[in-house]
Amino acid sequence: MEEIRVIKVTGSEQMNDFIQLPKKIYRNIPQYVPEFESDVRGLFDIKTNPGLEFSKIQPFVAYRGEEPVGRIVGIVNRKANKRWNLKNVRFSMIEFIDDYTVSRALIEAVEAWGMEFGMEKIHGPLGVTDFDKEGMLVEDFDLTGSMTAIYNPPYYPQHMEVLGFEKEVDWLQIRIDIPEEVPAKYARVAQYARETIGLRVVKRSKEEIRGEYGQRAFRLFNQAYESIFGFSELSPKQVDNFLGKYLALIDTRMIPIIENDKGEIVGAAVTMGSLCEALKKSKGRLWPFGWYHLLKSLFLKREESAEMLLIAIRPDYQGLGVNAMFFDDLIPIYNRMGIKWAETGPQLEDNVRELTQWKPLKPTFVKRRRCYVKPING
Repeated sequence: MEEIRVIKVTGSEQMNDFIQLPKKIYRNIPQYVPEFESDVRGLFDIKTNPGLEFSKIQPFVAYRGEEPVGRIVGIVNRKANKRWNLKNVRFSMIEFIDDYTVSRALIEAVEAWGMEFGMEKIHGPLGVTDFDKEGMLVEDFDLTGSMTAIYNPPYYPQHMEVLGFEKEVDWLQIRIDIPEEVPAKYARVAQYARETIGLRVVKRSKEEIRGEYGQRAFRLFNQAYESIFGFSELSPKQVDNFLGKYLALIDTRMIPIIENDKGEIVGAAVTMGSLCEALKKSKGRLWPFGWYHLLKSLFLKREESAEMLLIAIRPDYQGLGVNAMFFDDLIPIYNRMGIKWAETGPQLEDNVRELTQWKPLKPTFVKRRRCYVKPING
């Protein structure tokens, strides 16, 4: 059997191999939801990924002979390492055939690259920021993936354990069926928050959200998430990039923002209709027909699920009914839009306050995913 070679991606031919490899891995896996190829390319360009202003990033491809058999990305996030007092290199976007020589060679390539910058541990899957895809799926491989979370075959975590990785943290996703009526508890608490505390739900136009109002909302996200595992504060450029990537795809009715009587933003939720089936039909390409499938899902025949991307509450307003106001606003909107169920992004398993807020909706906890860690083998 031919030796495995892992090389740094330095040119367009290798980048093409990097991008096309998932089509081989997931050829017969209907649960996989592809990313747009243009989005993947943009991750490595500082013009479209402002996170590279404080991060080093290096993609690799593994070959057996001339055949691509694996890929991985190494990331050194200087801002996160400083914030958490770490010397960690992250691995991301890892894909490999079921061959331990391939997965080992990929990890060793990132370890060696990280050691060049003085890194002492390797962990992942993690992106440049906490808003990138993170966490390797370790359960519920039969469930369809999502736009914003990793899907991988069952053999991936088996490889991580054989390669000496241990659990660092786990995330869970929360799936709910949309009720026909707002649960009485949410309705009661939302009314209290409106009448006694003076809170109100507002909806802003895309033009407003693209501007200073969106920056204000994301300053809230930075404040609310600052103590969450692996988080590093988003810069104004990163906020603009996030809004540019998602805002065109989101119906602003699905973005409830909570203001107090002073007009301050004290809570914000970013949700959107699922585009999973459209992405699968597009096969990761906008052209020639990818845009058609997206537009069809957005405006002609919506998919039956929603993705809850981000929810944040200002710390001094937590426990005062802001969560109830989100649900009180969104449930009737979801019903009018024909949305039958919704799923959150990954939530840390030890974030008890976040997980318990869903209890009146009888949630199902699904898609456990894991960040692995181990010392670099020097």
